[in-house]
Amino acid sequence: MRIGILGTGAMAGALGGAWVRAGHEVVVGGRDAAAARKLAGAIGAAGGGEPVEAARFGQAVLVALPAGAAEPVVASLADELAGRVLLDCTVPMAPGPDGPALTTAGAADSMAGRLASAAPAARVVKAFGVCHESIWSLPRPRFEGAPLGVPYCADDRSAAALTAELVASMGCTPVHCGGLDRAGLLEATAVFAIGVWWAGGEARHVFPSPALAPGVVDG
Repeated sequence: MRIGILGTGAMAGALGGAWVRAGHEVVVGGRDAAAARKLAGAIGAAGGGEPVEAARFGQAVLVALPAGAAEPVVASLADELAGRVLLDCTVPMAPGPDGPALTTAGAADSMAGRLASAAPAARVVKAFGVCHESIWSLPRPRFEGAPLGVPYCADDRSAAALTAELVASMGCTPVHCGGLDRAGLLEATAVFAIGVWWAGGEARHVFPSPALAPGVVDG
């Protein structure tokens, strides 16, 4: 698969590296083209340069930019992104008095929805934003004996199928969570988990499987 990456930060490097290891062709595009070329060399990508180069290259294009910068960058590339699968891993978050807080209104307002409006001919998928970048640096990540589950939201069926194929190629399990109108739930989940980690807790302890409860009877 050909994948373009918009961004040169930690998530761009971690996911780009994971996709190179999985055998995909990756081109990195950054507002700082020199930084994009440097990152491309570090992860073994096919090339690096301007954002427009990454947008034109990819069957899928990852938005790995700060949430505040993502919308104008995507809007400027709307023509190049037409028909492509736009993977949004942004987390719209800012510090708040009780921990990190959403910078969107929540519910129907999501960064994924805003990017879909900014590039209306792109096929937007919300994915890859729940895990810390360190997780994506692991080869075929598994936890407690099971492959990592990767939740995603998409309206377009072919975009959802491409995302599931991409997730599976990384040794992970695709977890379809509904249409793009549910993307705000994934963004809120990411902010919640980050708050728990920053407070010194473990988010995974909040969501134990019901099947692990002693004496549980299915159904």
